[in-house]
Amino acid sequence: MLAWRLEMTGPSLRLEDVPDPVPRPGSVTIRVEACSLVSYQRRYVEGKLPGYNPPAGTFTPGTNGVGVIAEVGAQVYGLAVGQRVLTTGSVTAAENVAEPATALLSMTAAPAAAALLNDWPEGTLAELAVAPVSVVTPIPAALDGVPSERLSVVTRCLVPYGGLTRGRLAAGETVIINGATGDFGQAAVQVALAMGAGLVVAAGRNRTVLDRLASFDRVVSVRLTGDLEADTAALRAATGGGADLGFDMVGQATDTTATRATLDALRRGGRLVLMGSAQVPLTIDYTALMMTNREILGHFMYPASAPAHLLDLAAAGLLDLDAIALTTFPLAELDPAMDAAAEPGGPLVVITPQQNGKEN
Repeated sequence: MLAWRLEMTGPSLRLEDVPDPVPRPGSVTIRVEACSLVSYQRRYVEGKLPGYNPPAGTFTPGTNGVGVIAEVGAQVYGLAVGQRVLTTGSVTAAENVAEPATALLSMTAAPAAAALLNDWPEGTLAELAVAPVSVVTPIPAALDGVPSERLSVVTRCLVPYGGLTRGRLAAGETVIINGATGDFGQAAVQVALAMGAGLVVAAGRNRTVLDRLASFDRVVSVRLTGDLEADTAALRAATGGGADLGFDMVGQATDTTATRATLDALRRGGRLVLMGSAQVPLTIDYTALMMTNREILGHFMYPASAPAHLLDLAAAGLLDLDAIALTTFPLAELDPAMDAAAEPGGPLVVITPQQNGKEN
């Protein structure tokens, strides 16, 4: 099969003809039909993401995929050859210990979980991929007619779903999405709508993307200025006096003013979930936080039930998979695909190993 192979010591990335993988006990081999890229894919393969600890040696990157099971290993009981599935990257060791190891398959793990990552180093930027059954989810029959590249939108929704669930978003509530013009932020808007948010306030700086988001029912947009008082006032006005939940998805922020404005725009008892990243500290007004009974919740990734729940939301017509634009590239064109994925506010970029790329 053809597979992209990455060695981080160089780093070097090359497309190679390698032997077909053989499933291990507790795993399946998937014929990959679609694999979405993260916006920072190029920075990752070039070793420019501080704090990321890749698998040892040479491996195939790619943390997610949609495809068909080609072979099942031993100790696999509910999955079968020919079944259409979604495979995702977040894995937790199946051990009844206080803090089981977690990793992002074929990408990174904390040093303490390096053994788990190195046990499952191979990803989905290939024609075939082996995945542990704990990250493989059957696709409902109601979605049989949906192309695999379109189903890849679900993989972009997993992280925001995890954060909105952690924030206890309830039907009818008002939520502010800070960083709504980014890749995960745009997905967060759609996930919040699918979960029944009464009003979604999309906050960011890219006017073009904000205007597009505001075209959806129950969505209003706020263009942030960087002025704490002005942005807080604009967000409170857009929410009608205060939001129930704030969801922060700004990546590598060099200024946390927007995060502070989101926090200050919450109603009494509101919750703020942090899932982005910042290069500077977030200053908190201790007294204001106490007096307003607000919560700040840090969260990483998503629960194991997330893929199945999102697929059910899509099958029910609640999660609009067509609301996120996408572009596809064939497997051999990973280099331009990574450039396209890095474009701010651009479409979701999907690699299609079994076919030529096209735009949707």
